[in-house]
Amino acid sequence: MFFQASVSVCGVIKRSFQQIRFGVVNGVTGPGLVPVLCCRFAVFLCSPPAPFPADFRSERRFSRNGPMPRKVKGQSLVAASGGAAQTPVSGPVTRDKSGAVTITVHAKPGSKLSSITGVSAETVDVSIAAPPADGEANAELIRYLAEVLDLKKSHVSLDKGSRSRDKLIRVDSSLSPEEVLRRLRQAAG
Repeated sequence: MFFQASVSVCGVIKRSFQQIRFGVVNGVTGPGLVPVLCCRFAVFLCSPPAPFPADFRSERRFSRNGPMPRKVKGQSLVAASGGAAQTPVSGPVTRDKSGAVTITVHAKPGSKLSSITGVSAETVDVSIAAPPADGEANAELIRYLAEVLDLKKSHVSLDKGSRSRDKLIRVDSSLSPEEVLRRLRQAAG
């Protein structure tokens, strides 16, 4: 007899927790309920639990404003939302969101002298006169690009790719991307 009564109390409590999880207890949601610990169970001081709606599992739980937008392959999120893109994607020299100029570099460490070997549509190829160990090649790359761009070393920094041949160099100066690209092409010959 005691066992059956405890099972029915547990069933009511379990059902109350499920309804609170789905936000339905006689039209009152979670913050309006007051949990009180009684023995080893939580009892909620409110009216008796309401039955589940017939379609409670079919409710949308993510967006109340409409379906989520579909992403088209090859299209950025900014362009998909109808706004103008912040960063032009063409060329190795671009301007990032913060306004700094970035250069996409393909480094070739271990050569005899530092030089720009080519400027393609995607990257600037740079041969570096330093071994790829202990960050020596990265330091030489920063020094050489600062010399080519006629800037201080503190204005040129490595943004991404410290352990890769493909690197992203950040230039913090008043130079435009077009001027940076012109100086890199001039150094390439």
